[in-house]
Formats: sequence, structure tokens, C-alpha cells
Amino acid sequence: QVQLVESGGGLVQVGGSLRLSCAASGRTFSSYAMGWFRQAAGKEREYVAVINLSGASTYYADSVKGRVTISRDNAKNTVYLQMNSLKPEDTAVYYCAARRFTISYDVKSYGNWGQGTQVTVSS
Repeated sequence: QVQLVESGGGLVQVGGSLRLSCAASGRTFSSYAMGWFRQAAGKEREYVAVINLSGASTYYADSVKGRVTISRDNAKNTVYLQMNSLKPEDTAVYYCAARRFTISYDVKSYGNWGQGTQVTVSS
């Protein structure tokens, strides 16, 4: 088990940037693949980006590709989501999630979740 705490959300104007952080507890962070997901009001939770154990492999949803970067610092037990050129449709609660060893795009395959952080993009 790993506990996750997100931070960095807030209100930003269209075209602005935010950097989300997710701090993980425990000494086994480097054995978890990490993901960022989001859930807009009235919609299902969806995949945004995932990163493998070392950080060498990253994958992005088409809706954010080119505007978002996921990264991790295993020494700090933290995963980040840098978001640029934000759009109103990026408004959602953003969650980080962890699963042992292998990357997955499937929300249901993640057993460890943070409490979420709200991102609101105003036009």
C-alpha cells in the first residue's frame, strides 16, 4: 500500500499553466507505476498520463498530448504533472494513482488513489 497526496491545483485562465504534485508515502515508491487521471463534473474518470517505474517511459491521452508532461522523482517519492496551454475542457478534479510494477491506462486497475485536486480553467 502507498498513500498519495496531490497538491498544486487551482484556478487558472485559458492558456495558463499549472504544475500538480503527488507525494507518496512509503519506501517502495520506485516499484509503483504512476498515473494521473481526471474527472469532470458528471463524467467518468479518465486517463491523462502514465509513467513507468524509472520515469523513462511516458504515455499521454490524445486530449492532452503536447500540452502535458508527467515526470517523477523517486528520491523524493513524488510524481508531477506539468500542464501548459490549459483549456476550459481541462477543468476537472485531478487524481494521481499507483499500481505495482506495470503501466496501465485502465482506471480500474489502480488500487491506490489520492484525494484529488481541483483544476479550474476560466475563459
